[in-house]
Amino acid sequence: MTDEWKAPAKASAESGDEKSWKLLEKTLLAGVQEQRRSRRWGIFFKSLTFLYLIGALILLSPLISMEKGAALGSGYTALIDVTGMIADKEPASADNIVGSLRAAFEDKKVKGVVLRINSPGGSPVQSGYVYDEIRRLRGLHPDTKVYAVISDLGASGAYYIASAADQIYADKASLVGSIGVTAAGYGFVGTMEKLGVERRTYTSGEHKSFLDPFQPQKPAETQFWQSVLDTTHQQFISSVKKGRGDRLKDKEHPELFSGLIWSGEQALSLGLIDGLGNASSVARDVIGEKELVDFTVEESPFDRFSKKLGASVAEHLAMWMGFQGPSLR
Repeated sequence: MTDEWKAPAKASAESGDEKSWKLLEKTLLAGVQEQRRSRRWGIFFKSLTFLYLIGALILLSPLISMEKGAALGSGYTALIDVTGMIADKEPASADNIVGSLRAAFEDKKVKGVVLRINSPGGSPVQSGYVYDEIRRLRGLHPDTKVYAVISDLGASGAYYIASAADQIYADKASLVGSIGVTAAGYGFVGTMEKLGVERRTYTSGEHKSFLDPFQPQKPAETQFWQSVLDTTHQQFISSVKKGRGDRLKDKEHPELFSGLIWSGEQALSLGLIDGLGNASSVARDVIGEKELVDFTVEESPFDRFSKKLGASVAEHLAMWMGFQGPSLR
């Protein structure tokens, strides 16, 4: 090949290499730019997720709304709601109520505490815990009075709590009382026999399965279980007498401890309550501070869901098996 032909071929080869390098350079540059874009979007979405979680924690975290009182004057009345079943993991659990009470008593601007009650009762343990804490806080802060105000219903465990207050108020049509203990279950022995199903239970204790609804009741075990309920009932009666003192007309009316329930108007004459009124009237006329500041613990929906999820399986299994522990309701 002559030199004239070699020169164009060489130039063509160099031109092809240059194009390849430029193409490779563009490809690499595009890849780097794509990685940068992906990294920026990744950082953006991570930041957005982080901000969302922070916002959710702030909005959904348990709150005690005592901040509402910051803008008020020199004093106000603390309001704490006791609503629904008194039980662990419920809004009216002892932990929630006690937390609200402690916060209210520690607030220097609180001139009095109103427990606004609308509850059928519940756990004797939870009710007793709240009762003891009210009396303890009253001893530490004798100038801060506690008033229980029953709206629709203040029965059993709810009245147990109310009896720890300095005074109890209710509407004339409120339902008050039900000082008793109950434990309910089911018996499936006859059903099992009709279906031809045999129950096999293995225990390491003589009475370990005495509440089994699929086995016949034994008189000795029934008597024992009744003694447990009677003991709990006597604890309830003792606490009510200690809280109400001479105001309670139990000597003239022994039926007060029979589990019966009365209207607010009847309860007043029996010494179960001290007067007729509501939360607003007690704050205004009795405490002398009409401004109400809500100290009730407000659980987030997430907290309520997680608690119920953890407790619901065991609770529903116990109900299905026919067992329910002592309840003040």
